[in-house]
Amino acid sequence: MIDHVSVPVRDLDASTRFYETVLAPLGIAKLEPRAATVGFGKTYPEFWINLRDGLTPAAPDSGAHVCFRARTAELVDAFHAAALAAGGSSDGAPGLRPRHGDGYYAAFIRDLDGNRIEAVTFVK
Repeated sequence: MIDHVSVPVRDLDASTRFYETVLAPLGIAKLEPRAATVGFGKTYPEFWINLRDGLTPAAPDSGAHVCFRARTAELVDAFHAAALAAGGSSDGAPGLRPRHGDGYYAAFIRDLDGNRIEAVTFVK
């Protein structure tokens, strides 16, 4: 149903490095760099970061959020650890989220611009 999503960033180079590190555990790589945008994906760009000069970081109560599917809980953990090591912040440590359903295992981070990014898998 959805072909791709994008988030705004203030510094395209720094955000590209951030997302290369954070998305690598999920098998997602930089596929299409352009002048003011970079596309990431597995086989085609499904997630884009777009340069927005003068962008104000997203507020902590921002409703925008993007979620990536991970194959295992260990990869969710690796996504979260990579984000923290790359300068992001935790917005929810890896763990089960029973309020979202049985086996819903996720981690939430904020990127360098405050965008809320999640990785999720379903454990039995």
